[in-house]
Amino acid sequence: MRKVMLAGFLAFAYVLPESAGAAELKQETTEAFNQYVRITEDRMTEGMRDGRTFLWVDTFPELQRDKLYTQLRQGNIVIEQLETLENEKRIRVPNGLIHHWIALGFVPGVTLRQVLALMQDYDHHEGIYKPDVLRSRLLNADGNYFKVYLRLHQKAIITAVFNAEFDVSYFPLDKNRAHSRSYSLRIAELENPDRSDEREKPVGNDRGFLWRLYSYWRFQEKDRGVYVQVESVALSRSVPVLLAWVVNPLLKSIPREYLSRLLISTRAALANKSAAASFGAFPSMKQLSTQFFHVAPSSAAVQNEGHSTVILPIQERTICAPQKS
Repeated sequence: MRKVMLAGFLAFAYVLPESAGAAELKQETTEAFNQYVRITEDRMTEGMRDGRTFLWVDTFPELQRDKLYTQLRQGNIVIEQLETLENEKRIRVPNGLIHHWIALGFVPGVTLRQVLALMQDYDHHEGIYKPDVLRSRLLNADGNYFKVYLRLHQKAIITAVFNAEFDVSYFPLDKNRAHSRSYSLRIAELENPDRSDEREKPVGNDRGFLWRLYSYWRFQEKDRGVYVQVESVALSRSVPVLLAWVVNPLLKSIPREYLSRLLISTRAALANKSAAASFGAFPSMKQLSTQFFHVAPSSAAVQNEGHSTVILPIQERTICAPQKS
């Protein structure tokens, strides 16, 4: 028991600001993350070309898929942890840790147009997504493309606040389906946020809690509402091996809770009929093109590890992307 208590104390000391110290984002870490993203996007592109598995739940066997759809329409959220493999092998990320999750919810009584209009109303995201988003501002909009500033708030044992900028692109597929991707362009951790001595730490040389944040959204209008799916791939500093068994459960709980709040907040904002009506005439919606991003396919796989769902347990499995011909 004393050893367990000591390990817990050391783990907490590791993440405390006084003890954590600075962590440097190294080139090899960035390159490994970019490789992970590239292979993950290969799988996403192949899935959209397939046409039958636009949403994650569509990849399950029929009986389980039907149960999941029923639970989603009853207001539950499905969340699962993923891991992308390259040629059936794990992708090594030196000095870094990748957090890869997917979550899906259902918003009844709204249209695809209303959901997209809310998603693109970036000047008001701070009111929709607090406490995770403290400030939000649209920096630039050009048709399907948006540059956005967000002040992000992350709290577990300790609190971290970030100034972040994102490049967001939307791609409609047809009248009932669309998807988007969001790439972090810059993430700077703040010291003393909202105080007179507030300052940004050097980008890539901070406590290492959040170095990259990429998000992939899918929207499908059917069943008298819209299914909203978000897949998140984030990069943070690695955890010392001796502390991983204590710290990793905490690191896993943060993205799971964050994605839950993200979808619940989206649904709550759209559930207000008057608010949803006000979103319906967002002007850029008329300018959306029909293209989506293309990434050359490669041999890859995706598996879930430490999965978690609100209602139904999802058994561990591996999904292989189609082989390049």
